[in-house]
Amino acid sequence: SSGNVLAKKIHAVGNEKASLLIRYWEKGNNSKVFSGAVSNSKEDHLFSLLYLKPSRDYEYEIVAQQKECENAVVGTGKFNTKEIPAGIQEMIMPAEMQPSLPDKFLNGFVLIARRDLPGQMYITDAQGNIVWYHSISDAGFKVAHYTKKSTILSIVAPLSYPTSYGDEILEISLAGDTVFHLKKGEKGFDKTIHHDIFYNSSQQLVTLTLEKKAFDLSSVGGAKSDTITGDGILVLDSEGNKVWNWSVFDVIDPLSDPHILKDKNDWLHANSLSIDTDGNYLLSFYLSGQIWKIDAKTGKLIWKLGRGGNFTFPKAGQFSESHAVHRTSNNQLMLFENGISKKQSSVLTYTLDEAGRKATLDLSIALPINLYSERMGSAYWVGDTSILVCSSQANSVSLLGKTGEILWRIRTGFIPYRAEFIEMLPMHP
Repeated sequence: SSGNVLAKKIHAVGNEKASLLIRYWEKGNNSKVFSGAVSNSKEDHLFSLLYLKPSRDYEYEIVAQQKECENAVVGTGKFNTKEIPAGIQEMIMPAEMQPSLPDKFLNGFVLIARRDLPGQMYITDAQGNIVWYHSISDAGFKVAHYTKKSTILSIVAPLSYPTSYGDEILEISLAGDTVFHLKKGEKGFDKTIHHDIFYNSSQQLVTLTLEKKAFDLSSVGGAKSDTITGDGILVLDSEGNKVWNWSVFDVIDPLSDPHILKDKNDWLHANSLSIDTDGNYLLSFYLSGQIWKIDAKTGKLIWKLGRGGNFTFPKAGQFSESHAVHRTSNNQLMLFENGISKKQSSVLTYTLDEAGRKATLDLSIALPINLYSERMGSAYWVGDTSILVCSSQANSVSLLGKTGEILWRIRTGFIPYRAEFIEMLPMHP
């Protein structure tokens, strides 16, 4: 699987249909046995062995599941794993950690991706060990998201596409197999996409698009036929056909912005998209310092939060730039604030009274100066006592306590755009 030395495929062929499973363990340590998924009633079986350790000897047995009697071992074997290549290994430094970490985090994993070449995705454990990785030589992983199906969904592109923009959707299994792949120009994928991609509850793909539209800007000193670059939302079905699309130009006139001539090449710069608890979209804009709520059926703009928005704000709760905006499980709005004006990033959460258009600041953690990131970044709760924070331009992923103390940190040899917490990996003991 893409040169991943921590995974191996074993092929088993029988002369009749059978249900087989594979068990494998590190040689001399059969107290910790990994067990793969059952391969049901086939003659030809392909097993994926995951989460292997580098430079170790392994043994395995293939077991036939039999209804009438005990399971029978029908094959055994052994293999050894190679070292993780230096170019992969040196991208993740060992974790620096406090002696007591929350159990949820200790038992979980962290997903991070590299946008430059070669494109790399990593899953590490709480010790900072790489337990899984995937690498592609000619493109970067612009954003990577772990799905409920235990696959990794990503936006991929060569370096000719800037930062978080891309022209391919790639979903792979942990076994390294391609689950879904679509290139720009195929089916309903008709525009450059960027910054976010995920499945909604109907198993449709939701992503952000780059929208270019011609406008007459002569009234503000521009050309009669000028182009403004904005953002949109695209929803595709599981085959890649277009279901719904929306554009900022549907709800707001660029000529109402006094700075449109200066900002026309990247007007608002949408950088995150998520689904609110009521099914509508939350969309954050870096340059306008706003979060919009968009009706997922009609496309209407429900409200704007932030600079010049519809909500009253406590002065302490004002933010200038936001990333990774989402609704938390306890119904707060959470964001990573880049904090360019004070050269210090923060993690902020709010309670929103949407009917009364009032935002209350619940939590504000100013990050240490060495974790400042003027662009990119993310913050997500891990349980209800700690927060996984990606400080992209500090090449750092940290776990913070509620009062901002650093409990855990790994440094990376690249700029990670976001870091996601994974509670559990399938077949990981």
